[in-house]
Amino acid sequence: MSTPSESAQDTPLGALQAERRRLLNLGYRMLGSVQDAEDVVQETYARWYTLSEEGQQGIDAPLAWLTRVASRICLDHLASARVRRECYTGEWLPEPVRHTTLWTSTGHEGGADPADRITLDESVSMGMLVVLDSITPAERVAFVLHDVFGVPFAEIAETVGRTPAACRQLAASARRRIAGQRPGSSTAEEHRQVVTAFRNACETGDLDTLIDLLDPDVASLSDGGGKVRAALRPVVGRDKVARLLLGLMRKEPGVELVEEDVNGAPGVTVRIAGTTVVVLALDVHDGLISNLWMVVNPDKLHAWTDDETG
Repeated sequence: MSTPSESAQDTPLGALQAERRRLLNLGYRMLGSVQDAEDVVQETYARWYTLSEEGQQGIDAPLAWLTRVASRICLDHLASARVRRECYTGEWLPEPVRHTTLWTSTGHEGGADPADRITLDESVSMGMLVVLDSITPAERVAFVLHDVFGVPFAEIAETVGRTPAACRQLAASARRRIAGQRPGSSTAEEHRQVVTAFRNACETGDLDTLIDLLDPDVASLSDGGGKVRAALRPVVGRDKVARLLLGLMRKEPGVELVEEDVNGAPGVTVRIAGTTVVVLALDVHDGLISNLWMVVNPDKLHAWTDDETG
């Protein structure tokens, strides 16, 4: 964050533009959607450039101002998103991001500016984003700003319209709920080994091996958004999930499963005739798959499909 002495007059234009990556990363963690995060960034800069020169120079810390405005836009978006998702067909899952994903205002572009890259770390794992979506908008904003981006509670208070002490409580509440709900994780190597075994079992139709890789209480959630056929409710239990997966593989000829990082962790993509139709994120705990998140809504697969058709 910028210091109070860093006025608009002292802040180079390049520094303001460089803040774009931070804002994009903030927006994605707040909203779980790359496109929505991009819209937030565009709106934030639009508000800055509509200020008069006098108005810009009157802002003591322009970079902090950009973060605050973007966070307020996210807070408003989160409140309205809950209403919109009541009409969403089936389960809603965050939009997955690819290891090499670069985004611009016109969409995915392999050679775009690195400033448009989503930084992949634990805070954007599919499991974390799913849990963040279950807490209140104010809790999510307070937690993301403080615990992920290190924003002081005094500044967060200006964003959410509460006292610093109340914001501290919001973040603490979010932290407790995340600790209680966050799926367990294994080492990166163990995770990758389980994913490889999972892919092999799906490809060969080995039901027994697939069942052995799944936690007894494994849950599978699918997001089709009403655009393609997908399970409308969670499928729970290793036998049901294994049969669901193998059933999906048998229905389509020429299915190709590819191991690929999804939101910074080993996952699997499913291709038909060279086009990615499913992005599958998995959580591994004690050597077993405890959660599967299948994104099949084509509106959320642009990081993969734009490359394949471009």
